[in-house]
Amino acid sequence: MSRNWLERNTFHYSDFKDLRNLVEVKAKKNLRISLCLPTLNEEKTIAKEIVIMKSELMTRYPLLDEIVVVDSGSTDKTEEIAREYGADVYRASDILPHMEVFQGKGENLWKALYITKGDIIVYLDADIKNIHHRFVYALVGPLLLSDRIRYAKAFYDRPIAIGKNMMRATGGGRVTELVIRPLFSLYFPELTQILQPLSGEYAGYRDIFEKIPFPIGYGIETSMILDIYEKWGLDVMAQVDLEKRVHRNQDTKALGRMAFVILKTFLNRIEKLGLIEKKKEMFNEMIQYKLENDTYKPDIRQPADHERPPMISVPGYGERPASLK
Repeated sequence: MSRNWLERNTFHYSDFKDLRNLVEVKAKKNLRISLCLPTLNEEKTIAKEIVIMKSELMTRYPLLDEIVVVDSGSTDKTEEIAREYGADVYRASDILPHMEVFQGKGENLWKALYITKGDIIVYLDADIKNIHHRFVYALVGPLLLSDRIRYAKAFYDRPIAIGKNMMRATGGGRVTELVIRPLFSLYFPELTQILQPLSGEYAGYRDIFEKIPFPIGYGIETSMILDIYEKWGLDVMAQVDLEKRVHRNQDTKALGRMAFVILKTFLNRIEKLGLIEKKKEMFNEMIQYKLENDTYKPDIRQPADHERPPMISVPGYGERPASLK
């Protein structure tokens, strides 16, 4: 396995700190850039994310052209707060309403393609507690300054909460190290150079995103990397060190459910590539156990198992209003 990619396509956010230059390059290339925040009950963090991005990357340096929130149906004040602070807010179920409705992060990201107007789209999770505008400009930087790179992904230290007011410097990214990295090592060792394949922060050109399918749930990051790699190769991808990301940590059972979806996505992808042949259909139930009244009882979940087709194939996508192109 060549390590040339790791050396050539790995950056630090400080490599792109000249925001004035990024704005000039963006203007010279006549590009528009959209930021999409997929949300579900993020009232505690959404305002700060919008305020920082608007003040630093729209008012001070006009790098972003729009901030769009696509919400899965929050029951808290996420949508109200996002509108109050100036984001364009959409319910995912209201976008392409003639299609069957699903709920999931991948669904929100996919539908954002339909309602955003950017040539470059930045996707950020909405639960980042240490949000900083580097989370956007550092991902956009490689896309603007290189004619080769079409997709950029974040990596970082992920402190994990061990108490109400205590953090441990390492321990985040558990599903990456226990699930995805072993699978990549077995089937795609060159992809192990992507340090955090499951990070929720990435940016890319629309003409990449619109040509790949989007699983509606947790499998989206895995499928995206595999599909981009299969269609365009590793060299169109880059990764950027953002140093640290603090967010809401999930418990082990929740991570197990996430791992279940990611494993199934991965196996489906490598079957399509002809790398394995499944002799029977996989079950779509994650079976865990819980203790109730001194008795262990099965806790069975059936994760959403749907995949949206490439947006470019959706009727009406090419005929969107000119303001959205």
